Amino acid sequence: MSFTLKQPALTVSNSVFDKRSSSITCRSLFLPCLNLQNHPKITLLSLSKPLYISYLQSFNEKPVILCKAYEADKSPSPAAAEAKSEAAKNVKIGTYFATWWALNVVFNIYNKKVLNAYPYPWLTSTLSLACGSLMMLVSWATKIAEPPKIDLEFWKALFPVAVAHTIGHVAATVSMSKVAVSFTHIIKSGEPAFSVIVSRFLLGETFPPAVYLSLVPIIGGCGLAALTELNFNMTGFMGAMISNLAFVFRNIFSKKGMKGKSVSGMNYYACLSMLSLLILTPFAIAVEGPHMWVAGWKEAVSEIGPQFIWWVAVQSIFYHLYNQVSYMSLDEISPLTFSVGNTMKRISVIVSSIIIFRTPVQPINALGAAIAILGTFLYSQAKA
Repeated sequence: MSFTLKQPALTVSNSVFDKRSSSITCRSLFLPCLNLQNHPKITLLSLSKPLYISYLQSFNEKPVILCKAYEADKSPSPAAAEAKSEAAKNVKIGTYFATWWALNVVFNIYNKKVLNAYPYPWLTSTLSLACGSLMMLVSWATKIAEPPKIDLEFWKALFPVAVAHTIGHVAATVSMSKVAVSFTHIIKSGEPAFSVIVSRFLLGETFPPAVYLSLVPIIGGCGLAALTELNFNMTGFMGAMISNLAFVFRNIFSKKGMKGKSVSGMNYYACLSMLSLLILTPFAIAVEGPHMWVAGWKEAVSEIGPQFIWWVAVQSIFYHLYNQVSYMSLDEISPLTFSVGNTMKRISVIVSSIIIFRTPVQPINALGAAIAILGTFLYSQAKA
């Protein structure tokens, strides 16, 4: 007779069997009784590790039990492993957000410095896209980044997204060339209102009452900030409004056209930059032209010095980097978390630009900005 029985949870300690004990010793409900009367050689047995019965074999009607010890499993429990994984994910998301905000602040500061000395927003926008496209081509060629596997259908789906992205990018740059950075971002915080209006009347979507109510502080705050802006400019105001509308359509086209496309956030934005560059370049040449660019460049370098070239390089590089990180973060977080992060990003840009450029702000203007940003936050919560 032979069988195997494992009992990993059984631990026997301070159990002593010796020749002075009774003929039959039984100290566990899980182990059969040991008849030690005919085994005088067994004098001491001490067990301090978990036991399992390897097998039970019978010889001449006398049972012999062999017990072996094994170490308990020391691997972490599933709950501990899950908690560790969640903590690592939170650190990764926090790093994305901090990097995204920091890059965006640097871009906005240097972009405004360039536009103050070189008021050609169409060329500035083109250089930003060209720099990012070149960076990604080099990354793919050197295998720093894995090239995406895309086809003609991908580019067809991306085209309307690129058109909307191009319009939004140029419009925002035109706005910042005419008004303060803080004012542009206050107006751009009203983007959720455009999103709801377009989705409701063009796409037929409906929203909970809380979403519509959140638009009241957004619209009211933006209006209050615009009316009290000391350096108000209609071109700058309209540029920010057009940018809002264009980016809403960009998001809609992106959701519709990119379903089922397995492209990472980094490569997706790289392809978007390249296609936008092809769309924008002929329009930039038609609106401003090389003659104006050369004359303005000479004047800017003569006034600012060689560091002006550094300003242009920084704003171009950081524009691509902050957008790339924002698209990469979308791979890791929900749209709601992204919306909250975008709201906090605007706060950091507004505050930093006011401090660095010493933009005069009236209390009523600051109140309008705060109300608009609060409305944006409430909107993101209402859509959750």
